[in-house]
Amino acid sequence: METRIGTGCEAMDWLLEGGYEKDVLTTVYGAPGVGKTNFLLLALANSAALAKKKVVYIDTEGNFSLARFKQVCPDYEDVLKRVVFLRPTTFEEQRAAFDKLRKIVTEKVGAIMLDGAAMLYRLELGKTKDVYSVNRELGIQLSMLTEIARKQQIPVLVTNQVYADIDSGENGRTKMVGGDILRYASKCLIEVKRLAGDKRVAILRKHRSLPEKHVFFKITDSGVEQIEDLSEKGKSSTREEP
Repeated sequence: METRIGTGCEAMDWLLEGGYEKDVLTTVYGAPGVGKTNFLLLALANSAALAKKKVVYIDTEGNFSLARFKQVCPDYEDVLKRVVFLRPTTFEEQRAAFDKLRKIVTEKVGAIMLDGAAMLYRLELGKTKDVYSVNRELGIQLSMLTEIARKQQIPVLVTNQVYADIDSGENGRTKMVGGDILRYASKCLIEVKRLAGDKRVAILRKHRSLPEKHVFFKITDSGVEQIEDLSEKGKSSTREEP
């Protein structure tokens, strides 16, 4: 049985040695505008890898662009017929959506994609002083997604943002929103950074069986394009804890 699905992107397939693992939560994180959502759209467009099954796409930030999806997916009309969109606007609605998924997801669903794992969590933190309860709730929600991934043997793909931790004493070191909660829930962590010009780098920070390595790419009209020889990737260290 295949344990991975293709990412819809040659560079990312190389980074992950075949694709996203089916039974875990994979998080792609980075600064706003760095291109994280593109990886969800490409995986969604790669319908052959999903065996024509349904996909649940949870958009908490309103980032899904039909115009962009048309660019990366020529048969977008056929693919979109198999997509179930959920658009929670509060942390409570997000919890309800995940809880519902645990009950309705069957073998007819091939993947779950969550664009903006910590968006509503961040908003909830801004409304309360009870940080412990909000963190606990985020942990519960992520455990729901992990449970679905393991029981149904499907990939759960997540995007997340970063912030500069100015209180760390490390010159504003970049950290992932949700911190250890998301880091521990995710069996695969991929950090995306913008470099000079249109160059970007995807860094494999965590994986069950693969070492840390990186690949350079750029965003194009048709998707994501590698911009250097793949055999040269991963030779230099880009180590930094999320």
